Parts: sequence; structure tokens; C-alpha cells
Amino acid sequence: MNGLFRFAQRSARVFAPLAVLLPVLLVTGCVSGGKSGANFELPAAGDGLPGAGPFTRGDWFQKIWRERRQAFAQSVRRDRGAVVFLGDSITHGWGDDLGGNFPTLKVANRGIGGDTSRGVLFRLREDVLVLRPRAVVLLIGTNDIEQGAAPETIAANIRLILAAFHRQDPAMPVVLCGVFPSSAAQKRPADRIRSLNELLRTAATGQPQVTWLDLWTSFANPGGDAKPEEFPDLLHPNAAGYAKWAAALRPLLTRLGFRVAKYSTTAPAIKTVSGDECHGITLAGLI
Repeated sequence: MNGLFRFAQRSARVFAPLAVLLPVLLVTGCVSGGKSGANFELPAAGDGLPGAGPFTRGDWFQKIWRERRQAFAQSVRRDRGAVVFLGDSITHGWGDDLGGNFPTLKVANRGIGGDTSRGVLFRLREDVLVLRPRAVVLLIGTNDIEQGAAPETIAANIRLILAAFHRQDPAMPVVLCGVFPSSAAQKRPADRIRSLNELLRTAATGQPQVTWLDLWTSFANPGGDAKPEEFPDLLHPNAAGYAKWAAALRPLLTRLGFRVAKYSTTAPAIKTVSGDECHGITLAGLI
């Protein structure tokens, strides 16, 4: 009996620290009930998940999705409190530092090439909300259109994303960007993008937290499509396109209280709406 008692005492001393550590490991994801990286897998089906409409499929996308989300998880501490840029390949392709366009801001790129509004909704908590961002710049929806989703479905998903931001922090600024023009050749016809943008503008109206940034007017050609000099493939911006988007964001972020580079006031206005008000924001280059 004495030997059994001493064994029990030694066991308690060995395993007591694990009893304290195990809950921490479970919360942080260091202990998983499945294979490594399982938390970052694309859901096999949309049944029972928030929102509606498509998830992008295909082996190529599953690889990008998994690798990007694993990298996001590893940089949570570094990116906490950043201005988060959230979206698809257009945001992804801007690079981790957004091409150096916002040198005075702490920024985090949470774009995944090929993503949809439902994909963003699915990964919102782990990829974005966990960062407790100072602000979010959201651009999403073009891939939904390419995959046949109705503008109303896309807008409903984005409303759910905006609601999640509001629940976490009603004072956190959100810049909701209109979907860039593209082309019917890219299965993104102008009329469907226009319809979606009008719904998104309506979603922003009346929400003091959300500022609508109309990118359509300054980026579309007279026929409503992307300009090849800014979107060589009529979908993704080149350096000139990114510079123009950055120029639209700088004065807007300044007005929201962020310290960004100076901008000129002589360029044509670009429309934004915050709450029930419309504002003219210029698109001139940096000083």
C-alpha cells in the first residue's frame, strides 16, 4: 500500500503541470484532434455554414487557401492592431506591405486569391477578428459573379461580414470598396457588377461605422469595363491600378483619423458615403 501511495504522489507531481497546460494548448491550436493544418482546410460543402453562394473549389485554390491561412495564423501577434486589407486575389496580389503605399500605417494583408464573399465570411473570425484590427478595408465579390452568384446573394454575405465587424467593435472603421470593373470576357459583365455595387452602397448607407468607396466611376471605361492600361487582363490591377486605388484610400483613411501621406486636392472627385452623407474625395498623387 505504501508503494502504491508513493507512486500516486509521483504521478500527481508529473501530470499536474499538464493539467494546467492542456487547455492552453487546445485553445491555441497546438493540440489538434485531426491531422496537422486541419483547421485551415477548405470546407468540403457549404451545408450548415453561414451565408450562401459559392466557395471556390479546385486543388489549386485549396492549396492557396491552406497555405495563406496557415501563414496568417503564424503572424497573429505581429499583425494585431493593424489596418487589415481583406479580399481576394486583387488584395492578395498587392503584397504583404501593399506595395509600400501606406508607409505610416501598420497594415496586414488578408487577401486570398480566388476567394468569394462566402469564403471571407467563413474565415473571418480566425483570419481577421482575432487581430482586433484598427480598421478594415474590404473588397470582395468579383469571383462570386464569375461563379454565377446573384448580386443579392453576394450583398447578403457582405452584410453578414459587416454585422460581424459591428458586433466585435462598433467603433472600428470599415471601408467597403465597390467591386472594380472587369469584362464579360472574364465572366464579369458590367451590368452585374453595377447591380452589386448599388446593393453594397445601400448596405453602407445609414451605418456610421461603414464608409462606401465607389471605385467604379473612376476605373470603368465608357462601356463599363476595366481599362487595359490599369487592368491588363481586365481583372487584376497593374502598378498603375494599385497606385490609383491607394490614392483613393489615403485621403479617406486620413479623414477617418489615420496618419497617412499627404495628398493633393486637384484631382477629379471619387465618391464615398459614410452613414447618410456623401463626400467627394480626390484621387491625386502623393506629395
